[in-house]
Amino acid sequence: MPVWAQILTQVLLTAATVTAVLFGFWFWVVKPWLAERIQELIDTANEIEPKVTSGVQKGVAESIRQIPQSAWDGATRESTRQFLKFGSNLFENGLSTFLGAAAEEQQANQARSAEKRDK
Repeated sequence: MPVWAQILTQVLLTAATVTAVLFGFWFWVVKPWLAERIQELIDTANEIEPKVTSGVQKGVAESIRQIPQSAWDGATRESTRQFLKFGSNLFENGLSTFLGAAAEEQQANQARSAEKRDK
């Protein structure tokens, strides 16, 4: 066998052996390990949404509980003032705050009757 043929055979056998070892390592070691890790990631991702939802609900509840009373007072103080003002107007003026002043009604009726007389 000539020298060039021996070298070519040696190169081809070495390439085939290295390729076989690499493919064997890939299919029997790396691929199962990656499949296991990917499955763990998928399982973890599926568990995240329920945990996030419950975490957000707990966080909102705790945040509302932790808001100081002074913040609630500031938020409700203005509406309380408006309610008290409305209540005092209702007490002082009666239902005319809802229906309009009775004096305004009388003036409008007198103006209408005066216009009818003038015609």
